[in-house]
Amino acid sequence: MKKTTFVALLILSTSCFASDLKTALTSIESQWATIYYQTPKPQQGSAYQQLLTQADNLAEKFPKAAEPLFWQAVIKATYADQQDGLSALQAVNEARDLLTKAIAIDPKTMDGSAYVTLGTLYYMVPGWPIAFGDSKEARKMFQAALKINPDGIDVNYFYGEFLASVNNLKDAQKHFEIASKAPTRSEQGFADNQLKQEAALALKNINNRKISHIKKIFLSLLNPDKTK
Repeated sequence: MKKTTFVALLILSTSCFASDLKTALTSIESQWATIYYQTPKPQQGSAYQQLLTQADNLAEKFPKAAEPLFWQAVIKATYADQQDGLSALQAVNEARDLLTKAIAIDPKTMDGSAYVTLGTLYYMVPGWPIAFGDSKEARKMFQAALKINPDGIDVNYFYGEFLASVNNLKDAQKHFEIASKAPTRSEQGFADNQLKQEAALALKNINNRKISHIKKIFLSLLNPDKTK
């Protein structure tokens, strides 16, 4: 085989590899958004389990890619809301480890969304000795994401939620405004539009001085009232 032919085949196979991964990731993102925003709560558990299997298979197929690890973490973390306290704690610990691994492979993966999700976990789960919750770490994660994607929808929305939770309303308002006006990404259109609506609502609540502390992701995680 001529050298030029080999190089051409190598480039083609790399292109197909990347295209294959992107298509699979887009499918997982779309399914996750449908489950999270549209599927009735009683049906979400089994749907997350099936989607996690897809993400696990993708991670095995692309062991050096950061994105499948990111989606494994997101699915595990959101599925935790459907589980009992101990199982939920294990799930969020696994999600944290997967996100850390994804960031080690590529800090800019998903335009900084790995940092956003990790920051959200740090501020939403209980602190020591129950779990690893830490507001200082949460802030560091959000700020790292902002350096990567300062105008992103997810980083500004969830950082705004964090800031509102610590009663920093002025800065929260700024980030909600950015999120509500940010361009929608074509590959994550559905989820982005949902977040933009949430950002607009949060902005309205701040303006009315009616801050909602309902966390729209990992809702009621490890909440003892879930068992009542």
